[in-house]
Amino acid sequence: MSEQRRMKHPADSYTEQVHIITQSDINGFDRLFGGALMSWIDILAAVVARRHSERNVTTVFVDTLEFRAPARVNDTIYMTGKLTHVGKTSMEVCVRTFVEELSGERKLINVAYLILVALDENEAPTEVPALIPVTETELEDWKAGERRRALRKTRQSENF
Repeated sequence: MSEQRRMKHPADSYTEQVHIITQSDINGFDRLFGGALMSWIDILAAVVARRHSERNVTTVFVDTLEFRAPARVNDTIYMTGKLTHVGKTSMEVCVRTFVEELSGERKLINVAYLILVALDENEAPTEVPALIPVTETELEDWKAGERRRALRKTRQSENF
């Protein structure tokens, strides 16, 4: 990275993903298997983090994974991923998952926050561009990310 840390906006790495649930995605209760959704969330978060950092990344922490409602066979799943907070080498990504009706109406079924770290050529953590929140929502996301980061640090110090 250059002498001066580069900067990027949340919109620079915003990503969307769409799936149609098939029989192979279903659990024993005829609902979307949570593990399948978790895999999709992790992949989407990695794409967001890679776009921001321009590096390979690894997931180091799933901060939140909240299942709010089920999805079923033939449902369209619409997912959004955006960067909400950035440290020196780490990036917090929020992934929201919706069931999209044929009318286009969307119902939120999952919210997840993941922490990913950028990797250099030797797979060691490396600095990422700073994040420049611009809109009111982006600023609120940043402040909430600061609070989640402080909570994670508190929990880590309690566990070690």
